Amino acid sequence: MPRRRQPTARQERLGIELRKLREASGLKAREAAALAGADSAQMSQIESGIAGVSEERLRRLAAHYDCMDEELISALVAMATDRTRGWWEKYRGLLPKPFLDLAELEYHATYRYNVEFLYVPGLLQTEDYARAIFSYRVPEPPYGELELRVRHRMDRKVVIEGPNPAPYEALIHESALRIRVGDRVASRAQLARILELSEADHITVRVIPFDLDGFAGAASAMTYAGGAVPKLDTALRDTPHGTAFIDSEAQLGALRTLFRKVEAVSLEPERSRDFIHRLTKEL
Repeated sequence: MPRRRQPTARQERLGIELRKLREASGLKAREAAALAGADSAQMSQIESGIAGVSEERLRRLAAHYDCMDEELISALVAMATDRTRGWWEKYRGLLPKPFLDLAELEYHATYRYNVEFLYVPGLLQTEDYARAIFSYRVPEPPYGELELRVRHRMDRKVVIEGPNPAPYEALIHESALRIRVGDRVASRAQLARILELSEADHITVRVIPFDLDGFAGAASAMTYAGGAVPKLDTALRDTPHGTAFIDSEAQLGALRTLFRKVEAVSLEPERSRDFIHRLTKEL
């Protein structure tokens, strides 16, 4: 298969999972390559996402790795053979790669949840709210890129507003709801939009109020996307150097536990809607 100049995060993840299976089997890359009828360079390219892998070769590798998890193997085959060219492709070469990787991740996610403390989650943002955030960035986005970023953020909403929406849960701290990213009119419109979306059966919004004793979870912000099988879940967390994609089973397990801890102290959906209604009236 031809080499890719810039593999997507999803293509890289496939390579990572194949490397995990190989390492768990105790085989070295050159040994696995020989068994699969490839060479060491090809194996390195497959495991880094630079080169694709056919279903036949993937299944042969899984057999040599003694992987008996058919659900996982089938999910990896689906990743390897996927030829989807989603809506985000129109932004390729126009926006940084992480924008496209996030959109692709959301498209394939079986469910998603967010924990946010400073901003309304991107999937719930109005256009004015998103524009205010991107306008405040330092350094400012290159000429013309601001509106592209806003449009991309609005297009992402297809995963919760489109014909086949995935379950979505957002835990939003009171601080994010109170901070006026734009003016009062824009803030009121943003709260109204959250209330509107929270009425959908597949969307759950819970508020984390200030009035909590013993809450030390302010560093728990995360985006979590469910994979076709739990081993293919992905979490995103912001770091000083950008957004980190997390695929370690141990870290994913820890983040699932952290989410449930924050969820447990959040207001129930109905009380959350009442809370947001009151904030809207205060504006």
